[in-house]
Amino acid sequence: MTTTEPRDAIEQVSSKFGITPEDYMLPARTEIHMLDINGKLHPSGQQGAEPGHEYPLPSPKALVDAYEQLVIGRRVNDQNSALVRQGRMAVYPSSHGQEACQVAAALCLGEDDWMFPTYRDTVAVMAKGVAPMEVMAGFRGDWHSGYDPKQYKVSIQSTPLTTQLLHAVGVAHAAKLRGEDTVVLAMCGDGATSEGDFHEALNFAAVFNLPVIFFVQNNQYAISVPLSQQSVAPSLAHKAVGYGMAGERVDGNDLVALLAVLGRAVRLAREGNGPLLVEAHTYRMQAHTNADDATRYREDSEVQGWIAKDPVTRMRTYLADAGLLPQDTEERIAAHAEAVAKNLRDGMNSENVPDPADLFAHVYSTPTTQMAEQAAMLADELAREEDAK
Repeated sequence: MTTTEPRDAIEQVSSKFGITPEDYMLPARTEIHMLDINGKLHPSGQQGAEPGHEYPLPSPKALVDAYEQLVIGRRVNDQNSALVRQGRMAVYPSSHGQEACQVAAALCLGEDDWMFPTYRDTVAVMAKGVAPMEVMAGFRGDWHSGYDPKQYKVSIQSTPLTTQLLHAVGVAHAAKLRGEDTVVLAMCGDGATSEGDFHEALNFAAVFNLPVIFFVQNNQYAISVPLSQQSVAPSLAHKAVGYGMAGERVDGNDLVALLAVLGRAVRLAREGNGPLLVEAHTYRMQAHTNADDATRYREDSEVQGWIAKDPVTRMRTYLADAGLLPQDTEERIAAHAEAVAKNLRDGMNSENVPDPADLFAHVYSTPTTQMAEQAAMLADELAREEDAK
């Protein structure tokens, strides 16, 4: 990975695009999107393209592969909502309507790149290669995260708001010090941009010119607080320039544009051009979690307005019109998604018997004397209970 001073990196990359450093750091004047809400590609490939903000159309294979993950993500979201109602999952924060953001986030990364998701980013974690049952372990109430972060280069899904951004910056800093060719994608919502950890993470990443993409999924609400009561900035992407990094706004329900924008962001970060902030405008179609009543803070008419922008419908229409989605391909994708949903149902319907010894197994790398004594005491009590049966 190229090592460059932060100010020099901004000068070099803006010069490459033929624009000033100020124009490079500021997002395009219009939101980047390539497909309209009817799934039609804009004649130029991108509406409102400006110098320094042009994005090429992803390859047909990349688009079809992404669509398959999109369909799987939607089916899993709906299946998990049903499992919650059946009492098979403790809680589930649905990303129904936001799946395009999550699929693009995962597919833009290389095998050795790291992702730091939020609690709502289950579709992204699956698209990065983690088995669905492993992803859902935490929501079921099983111990730990359900998967090995090092194996998949995916951090555990973070419930504390915004803390994952600091962890992402730490991994990027370590990778740079080691000379590793690693890019880190840190995901958060609009509410996270109001937290102090957001400022600390972006400032540190910019000062040390780290290969981090901060990906803000602006779904319009921080639980019940609308964006208008969180920030009066022109956009959340405009916050980037205050830290000396580039920002961009993209239609978060346009999978084609998301793949293009995040793909270039990863490439620029890998080339040593420092961190970038990408804001995607999307919408949380369902409640914050199954414990939330969204009707208390938003009108049904608002939700209905976003149904017309559904990312799955938009992408399906585009691929079909372009001749990239023949019937056999669409049937195969639907069958794959249904198989994933069935495996989830079967897995959630099987009882998981916890091992009490796990209470002590993963607290310290070298157990303390006190913990060893406690583990032995528990083992002795369990043995005596078994003998008494």
